Amino acid sequence: MSITPDEKQRLLTEFATKEGDTGSPEVQVAILTSRIATLTEHFKTHKKDNHSRRGLLMMVAQRRKLLDYLRAKNEGRYTDLIGRLGIRR
Repeated sequence: MSITPDEKQRLLTEFATKEGDTGSPEVQVAILTSRIATLTEHFKTHKKDNHSRRGLLMMVAQRRKLLDYLRAKNEGRYTDLIGRLGIRR
């Protein structure tokens, strides 16, 4: 249920704020969003996989925390990120 290294590298180059950036909230949220989308597809065929569902819920909570942090620190970066990812409103 993870993303491929190529997909992760694409997300790093697309959402990094500077060269070599792997820990900014933008990159972390982008990677979590990709993993959440992958798991959501998995649950369409494996409805009773409750162990992975718990992991999905933890990822959603972690993404929410990161987005709350980013919104509190810099509203502009937050709105730009949710627009680029297509999450929220």
